[in-house]
Amino acid sequence: MLRVELTTQLMRLRTLIALLCLAAVPVAAGLSFASSAGHRNGSQGGLFGASPYSALNHAMASLEFIGPLLLPIVVALLSAAIASADRDWGVLRYLYVAPVNRTRLLAAKLGAVAIATTAALICVLGAGLAAGWALFGWHPFHLIDAPNLTTTETITRVLAAGGYTLLCMLAMAAITLALGLLLLRGAEALAVAIAFVVIASILNGQTALHAVAVLLPVHYWQNWLQLFDPAADADLWPGAATQLIWIALSVSASGLILHRRDPAA
Repeated sequence: MLRVELTTQLMRLRTLIALLCLAAVPVAAGLSFASSAGHRNGSQGGLFGASPYSALNHAMASLEFIGPLLLPIVVALLSAAIASADRDWGVLRYLYVAPVNRTRLLAAKLGAVAIATTAALICVLGAGLAAGWALFGWHPFHLIDAPNLTTTETITRVLAAGGYTLLCMLAMAAITLALGLLLLRGAEALAVAIAFVVIASILNGQTALHAVAVLLPVHYWQNWLQLFDPAADADLWPGAATQLIWIALSVSASGLILHRRDPAA
């Protein structure tokens, strides 16, 4: 079942175009300030300002730029398709007759969603790394107004940032999967998922609604930036715990939907 999900969804033209668009953003961004190679990017600070210093700098800056909106939208697109394709194509009832029990079907969809989410993240980091290597070269990770990171520090922080972002995107994928199983069409699940990200981002920017924002996974998505802020003490555990809670709730809801309600109806 997992192989079927991967071949029918990840190899579709729509999926390949979405992943290609993700990869194109770091390349285009790198080309736009290629003339600043080895120097600060204008007057910008943080990862954006240090992007032209090295390949890893550019990869992390690309993740910061794409992570809040474009990456979760692509992840939601892939997850919604995986969740609802069987029902949209009218073959879900035949899968049950095969027989393919609902637990096995859910496990296959969860595995496919996890692989698709990982592929999306790899596209961003891989394209950022490749473009940065070609345009800026391989140099120590540079921090604005701070000493360069050592090789060990760079590897540790980059892996932590990538792993944390993957966990955040898996939470988004799990939420969209539950929506895709619940709603009648995959397009509806995608629209609701995007609306969720947009509304949660707006709430996250309102100080008066902080008590609500901290309950949402979006609130913690950019916490990994603390790893590259010399003035910050990085603490990713609250964000990681929140993502895990949302994943658990969403997976439980997905299982309940598949076992208690006929999604082909």
